[in-house]
Amino acid sequence: MKIILRLIVFVRKRWPGLLLGFICITVSTVGGLVIPRILGDGIDTALNSGSRSRLVMLAIIILATTVVRSAARFGDTYITQLVSQQASYDIRNALYNHLQHLSFTFYDKAQTGQIMSRLTVDIDAARMFLSAGLLNLIQIFLVVVGVSYLLISLNWTLALLCLAFMPVIFWQTMYVSKRLQPVWTKVQQLIGALGTTLQESLFGIKVVKAFLLREREEQKFYTDAKKLYDEQVTAARLQAIYTPIMTLLLGLPVILVLWYGGHQVMDGNLTIGGATQFILYLGMLAGFVSRLGTLAAMISRTMSAGRRIFEIMDTESDVKEKPNAIQMDRAKGAVSFHDVSFGYNMMAPVINDVSFDVQPGQLVALLGGSGSGKTTIISLISRFYDVTEGSITIDGVDIRDVTLASLRKNVGIAQQDIFLYSATIRDNIAYGVPDAGMDEIIAAAKAAQIHEFISSLPQGYDTWVGERGVTLSGGEKQRVAIARSLLVNPAILILDDSTSSVDAETEHLIRQALDTLIKGRTTFVITHRLSLIRNADLILMLKDGRIVERGTHDQLLKANGLYRETYLGQLATDRDSTGNQGRSD
Repeated sequence: MKIILRLIVFVRKRWPGLLLGFICITVSTVGGLVIPRILGDGIDTALNSGSRSRLVMLAIIILATTVVRSAARFGDTYITQLVSQQASYDIRNALYNHLQHLSFTFYDKAQTGQIMSRLTVDIDAARMFLSAGLLNLIQIFLVVVGVSYLLISLNWTLALLCLAFMPVIFWQTMYVSKRLQPVWTKVQQLIGALGTTLQESLFGIKVVKAFLLREREEQKFYTDAKKLYDEQVTAARLQAIYTPIMTLLLGLPVILVLWYGGHQVMDGNLTIGGATQFILYLGMLAGFVSRLGTLAAMISRTMSAGRRIFEIMDTESDVKEKPNAIQMDRAKGAVSFHDVSFGYNMMAPVINDVSFDVQPGQLVALLGGSGSGKTTIISLISRFYDVTEGSITIDGVDIRDVTLASLRKNVGIAQQDIFLYSATIRDNIAYGVPDAGMDEIIAAAKAAQIHEFISSLPQGYDTWVGERGVTLSGGEKQRVAIARSLLVNPAILILDDSTSSVDAETEHLIRQALDTLIKGRTTFVITHRLSLIRNADLILMLKDGRIVERGTHDQLLKANGLYRETYLGQLATDRDSTGNQGRSD
């Protein structure tokens, strides 16, 4: 029940609505309890006195009570739905905000489909309980207590015989709820898995079609859908078994009333009106108690959903901002790594004892084979991950001592895996500076050598790009991403292989722009393009997470080491591919 209590906390600040809903549900319940008493008394009155006017008066009272009860029922339904929607809104925002604060370590392991399932299906399951379940529990409690009191006041022996079935019904409800919990947990997990399969298939639809893998992807989806279907059928079967058992348990008291109650009426210990009240109250009790089956399933699903929601909300970010973190102003751009080591887990370090110093305004190139640690190093500069050992400073200040917002405002990144939003080109460039003027956006686009292309489009900067920028080529996306980073005007600029998907002409344009862009800012470049390598103030050659060579292009060529071997190998490849002596720049 701890999960339920944690969910209820989200409706605590909505207590005025809850209080009004409780008042409405109390009025509705009391009205329902009063009507059988009035009707029973009316029957006895009619039999004893034959007063027609008394019957008319009782009919008017019953009608008025029904109207009041209906109005209260409307208030109860509307208010509880409103409060539950507000609570689910708060839960969804809290979960999303927490996701925004989690480090890359979490996303390295998490599946997008599972996260989306928690933000949608699981929160909706919690909302169903907060709307239909929470006050239903209160109403069932009021009805059971009220009906029990009224039955005992009518005939305590018959009441005890009828109410003896209540503990059995309660036990049966708890048993079914316990059986349903693991089933609903599996259902929620399979919904997330199905979402992941669907997302990967749709995002990779071009690969699927190119390799003629449609049937395999369909089979994968069908398999996940069948697993979900089987678990949902299991849940339905458990609920179906519960329903007839509840019907039997609730039907036995009615039989007792007809048998034992009939004898009580004949013996003069119970009036006909009283027996009628017994049957009506038992019918009311049966109606509310029968809800326990639906409520048990709802609680089971809510606990499963809540457990998955709080599993994320209880996850702490590996990258934490200190309570007394300082604000970093515009950085000069001096970056230093001091004996830095890092591993995504303690068993497999990615970089070891990395140390280097970069002066403001320098251009630094990071080279090395796949898995050598290049991308990890630049990720550490922005504190997407925290170092395992050592420290990183900017202008002599440990980056762990400054606020994350001010740090990342000083570091602009054009990542290798370009992500563009389903929005206009203008919106994508201005993503980091939403209030940027058009002149600033155009200036950034010109610097990234993408302005002419954008201007050639029919709608210019208002051109809508498809999901993940699918309507743009790889080089166009990369130049838009570079413009986005430049608009932020960072003191430190990081280009993670940002020229890997551009043609020779575009590369030449970007290289010309970089000559201007790097002035006044420190720039880190991960690239294998010879034109950018030669202009670097510092080249760091990495292998197996260590810096094996460092220096300028000329210095490393003279060293006759790994860099020279790599450089000459790339030069030979370029010559073979172009059929000439390669470009001299």
